[in-house]
Amino acid sequence: MENPRAASVMMTLVHHMGRNNAVVVSQKTLAELCACSRATLQRALDTLRSGNWIDVRQIGPTGTANAYIVNRRVAWSGARAGQRYALFDAAVVVSATEQPDAETLDDLPPLESIPAMFKGERQLPTGPGMPPPSQPSLDGLEPDLPATSRDDPAQ
Repeated sequence: MENPRAASVMMTLVHHMGRNNAVVVSQKTLAELCACSRATLQRALDTLRSGNWIDVRQIGPTGTANAYIVNRRVAWSGARAGQRYALFDAAVVVSATEQPDAETLDDLPPLESIPAMFKGERQLPTGPGMPPPSQPSLDGLEPDLPATSRDDPAQ
């Protein structure tokens, strides 16, 4: 109630954050999402930081992209060679206007998807394959692979 713009920025962060209460976004994109100038955004973020509503961690040397952590302090790991690191999950928000290839984004081919196995599924081999291993299978641990031919005379 004391600062409606800070409340609006907080609601935007909450809306875009990942399940671990964090979002990584540039200040320019966050200002666009909040429909305000970067100066207004910075004042709102300062209010949220000073009120301990958020923690802000800089990404890279310029500070134009940050990780905004809501209601949780970043856990810093112990020093290794004099350096300390924080590891956390976050949703990442990017704007097409900040991309160097913005005019070609709609023409990019889809990325390959990583195959996933679900409970009860088995992987089926495909392609030419490799020669079988020289060591026989252990009793009870024979591979469960589909056959390409059968020794059944009925076929």
